[in-house]
Amino acid sequence: MSKTIKDLTAGTAGGIAQVLVGQPFDIVKVRMQTSPKGTYSGMLHCAGGILKNEGPLAFYKGTLTPLLGIGVCVSIQFGVIEYMKRFYADRNVLNGVGGPGGRNLSGDQLFVSGVLAGLANGFVSGPVEHIRIRLQTQQVKNYPYAGPFDAIKKIYSAHGIAGIFKGQGVTFLREATGYGVYFLAYEKLVQREMATKGITRDQISPLNAVLYGAAAGYALWAVIYPIDMVKSRMQTDGFTTATGRKYATSIDCVRQVWRSEGLPAFTRGLGPTLIRSPFANGATFLGFEMANRFLNSL
Repeated sequence: MSKTIKDLTAGTAGGIAQVLVGQPFDIVKVRMQTSPKGTYSGMLHCAGGILKNEGPLAFYKGTLTPLLGIGVCVSIQFGVIEYMKRFYADRNVLNGVGGPGGRNLSGDQLFVSGVLAGLANGFVSGPVEHIRIRLQTQQVKNYPYAGPFDAIKKIYSAHGIAGIFKGQGVTFLREATGYGVYFLAYEKLVQREMATKGITRDQISPLNAVLYGAAAGYALWAVIYPIDMVKSRMQTDGFTTATGRKYATSIDCVRQVWRSEGLPAFTRGLGPTLIRSPFANGATFLGFEMANRFLNSL
């Protein structure tokens, strides 16, 4: 099995772990981000309302889309990041830097690698998250979409490929910025432990992989949360003025939200995100590292 195939397979395992752990928190975040000001007094009010009005299975509403799509997304992320790490390691060897095998990448190299991983991932994550958010924000009395495939069919029939990729520009901004920081944080923590303890990557404990993944997740959300809020607003907005479109562009969305709801709107729903982040991102990196070790042992 080639190294790239192993990276993609291990990334898929990480993505599945991320979705199963993080989905209940994510639906609360999305509802809080996209509901009118004053709808929920806080995270527990939102979660309680979902549980009371829609039942416990509502916390996994729209899960099929991310389970299929986020598995692919995380696979792409890790496939690109690992390819770029090998690319830069080879360059470092030629330049006589980066330690044994050139594997001690600089912060700039790791950030650029993460940006490229995010952009590649964005081609899939944009439509996947769009469909997921449409399903997550459906209320009990108004279900325009029976499921992810029905949503794709109806949106494509009415609005074409542009409808499927609604909010794609702000998605690329979020992915590039976020994953540049995400992988920089994780890899620097891994490098630090390897250098301090004189160990190889496969000797890092699973617990530390979880902790480093959790820290990387916090770094990611600290940078991208306001961008993510704009993305959620764009992806739940109407497709045309006739169907209730409020925002002409992402910039227009920022202006309108700022004028009508102020700065707090850009951090609404941050609570469930901060609770979700260490579990989901820790599970992602644990899934990747453990799957990678298993595949490399074959």
